[in-house]
Amino acid sequence: MVAKKNVLPKFIFVVGGVMSSVGKGVTAASIGKILQARGYRTANIKADMYVNMDAGTIRPAEHGEVFVGEDGIEADQDLGNYERFTDQISTRENYITTGQVYAEVIRKERNLEYEGEDVEVYPDIPKEIIRRIVSCQKKNNAEITVVEYGGTVGEYQLFPFLEATRMMKSKNPEDVCVVLVSYLPTPALLGEQKSKPTQRAVNDLHSVGLNPDFVICRAERPATSDIKRTISNVCSLPVDRIISAPDVYSIYDVPVSFEKEKLSDTLLFTLGLAPKTKNLKEWTALSKKIKRAKKEVVIGVVGKYFNFKSVKDTYISVIESINHAVWQLGKKPKMLWLDSERYERDPKLLKELDNVQGIVVPGGFGSRGVEGIIAVIKYAREKKIPYFGLCYGMQLATVEFARHVARLEGANTTEINPKTPHPVIDFMVEQKANVTEKKYGGTMRLGAYPASLKKGTIAREAYGVPRISERHRHRYEVNPKYIERMEKKGLVFSGISPDRRLMEIVELPKDKHPFFVGVQFHPEFKSRPLKPHPLFREFIKATLKQSK
Repeated sequence: MVAKKNVLPKFIFVVGGVMSSVGKGVTAASIGKILQARGYRTANIKADMYVNMDAGTIRPAEHGEVFVGEDGIEADQDLGNYERFTDQISTRENYITTGQVYAEVIRKERNLEYEGEDVEVYPDIPKEIIRRIVSCQKKNNAEITVVEYGGTVGEYQLFPFLEATRMMKSKNPEDVCVVLVSYLPTPALLGEQKSKPTQRAVNDLHSVGLNPDFVICRAERPATSDIKRTISNVCSLPVDRIISAPDVYSIYDVPVSFEKEKLSDTLLFTLGLAPKTKNLKEWTALSKKIKRAKKEVVIGVVGKYFNFKSVKDTYISVIESINHAVWQLGKKPKMLWLDSERYERDPKLLKELDNVQGIVVPGGFGSRGVEGIIAVIKYAREKKIPYFGLCYGMQLATVEFARHVARLEGANTTEINPKTPHPVIDFMVEQKANVTEKKYGGTMRLGAYPASLKKGTIAREAYGVPRISERHRHRYEVNPKYIERMEKKGLVFSGISPDRRLMEIVELPKDKHPFFVGVQFHPEFKSRPLKPHPLFREFIKATLKQSK
């Protein structure tokens, strides 16, 4: 194959067919990864159809994890996959919602930026979508920008976004590529894959003036040659653009699976780009290492969002961070989902924690299940089970210590009990006004902030540097009035903001507990499969020592 003229930048649009949650996010992240491995600068964008300005006001149980970007954007969980696969930092430019688009168009109209023209859904909404896509491409100096659309083709909310794609493709057809990710069902009674739903999705694309350049065939098993030929005929595409994407051992197998189908070669040829040297060695080695691991590490994840949509979606970054650390140490992760409300109803159930090697309490909000979490933390502290608390998990660890070690009876966070006699966790000063005025969206302490680490602590040992930067999403903090009192009882505040106002990390010394650490930030957002987060790594090391 000989590449056509090399004109940059290029754009790849990833759209879904048949049903949602079919793997568009991992597909988009994997495309970014394999093109990056070919030496091209890439950027990933997620466009969601909802009218929310961001994902911050949506329940995790409803829509999955809220992923926080470096600049504080509260975004869809797919940005987490983009970061984990490509190791590129996400900001608000990487995230588009219908709400953002309409808000900007209305703002411009109010400011007479349309110079008296009437403003219409078509073409002004698609033009604003295009402006945002190009803006992200320019900011990242990306040679290839991968744009994932939420939802599925055929949904009316998606029409303005598909129209934006059509406008870009009609203007520069050689610079725009459409990838359809579609599910191939295999009815149990028949035992063979069916392509009709995918054909329907292709027809939906045709109805808005688009034809897929590639079809990614998601299924339990590899797409058969017959199915590939059928879809090829329907789409008027070469068979090598019908890509098999069967279920794999882990999501990190997907780039390797795509390369077996020579996807990067075909994508580059379709876009008229030269196929540079391929370098996916580290990623391929990781894929093999994950499969080789046999000995399990059992981690209990204690929370309260287990009865809704999908636990994996709600805690995806926490799960992946545990995976990264366990895999690096050559072991196999096994997570037990422990509902904190059960421990409130029956404290005797706490004995089951003896079966786990470590306990993680992730972030959360609200009062439901909190006393159960505090009971778990007390058990972990007293029984010396390695404990890692994230955000809310750090705050509740502080409450537990205040009650049972510092003997501050009734100590609590004011989020749960505004009238507590000992508000060891309280509103951040600047947050009180936001809540009083009911300014909830995008008003928490969001994004990356620095912290200084104390010498001789677990945190300092783990990071290996005196100063760090981590991402936050919270309104409450350790009340400075109680710091000295708890320090005297043995709680170590090992991470502190540079102005010394905010406590970022609490821990117990190693001679008192093998690993008892709570962090006010969200380290899970910065963990990578090839570079596990240092605190998750040290936590898993501690669990392995305990198991010995």
